[in-house]
Amino acid sequence: MRLIPASLLFLMLAGPLGLAGCAVRQPGSPPPAVSDLASGEASADTADVPASPLLPSAFFADGADAFIAWRCTPAQDLIAAFPEDHLRLWSGQGHYRLDPAVVASGARYVKGDLSFWNKGDKALVESDNGRLECHEDVHRRTLTRADHPDSIFHAVGNEPGWTLDLDRRAARLHLVTEYGEKARTLSYQLLGLDNGEQARVTLRAHDNGEPITVRLRARACFDAMSGKPYPVRVRIETPERVLQGCGQGIERSP
Repeated sequence: MRLIPASLLFLMLAGPLGLAGCAVRQPGSPPPAVSDLASGEASADTADVPASPLLPSAFFADGADAFIAWRCTPAQDLIAAFPEDHLRLWSGQGHYRLDPAVVASGARYVKGDLSFWNKGDKALVESDNGRLECHEDVHRRTLTRADHPDSIFHAVGNEPGWTLDLDRRAARLHLVTEYGEKARTLSYQLLGLDNGEQARVTLRAHDNGEPITVRLRARACFDAMSGKPYPVRVRIETPERVLQGCGQGIERSP
């Protein structure tokens, strides 16, 4: 994964262009888990566990079929998803929702002075402070409930291999580490949730009295082994080690 110069991205993709006040669910993202509980999906083993929190919409593809990596000059990596009526864009600094604009050819999306124009496998990202020339790279299919029926969020990491799933009905996580040799299912507490431009979540669980902290941030993330794109950077602080990887919110099945 290429490092993104913070100074240039701050100028081009920061400040008021971030996702602001997205506590209201965007179309295509999962409903609050409390709705699932109210509709009778709760089971006996979740009755005494608090409902899963509503995650920021910036963690989701919002109905788009895939996440697309864009490699840009100057050297920067972006991730895009194309729902039906807008563009979601992730950089190393944050997440941005852009609306469609009239253009003679190709497709163009804007938010304030930020513009994303693409035609075929080429894109041009512009703001008042500069421009990026980008080319389309690897795609990754959006994960849905068909892939993870019981999860609202799924993450993966390497060295050693691990996976994390957040239950979509209850405040409970399932963490598998050591290449599948160690599995833990734990209730967690929500320590912090930012639905604004930072779009981040912090969770805390305990394993035999030892804390496990999970930090999720809406940032462009690329799997260390495959290079495939994800919209959320994940950091898990366990008693054994710190794990880092990528994840996404689980979409409703088509």
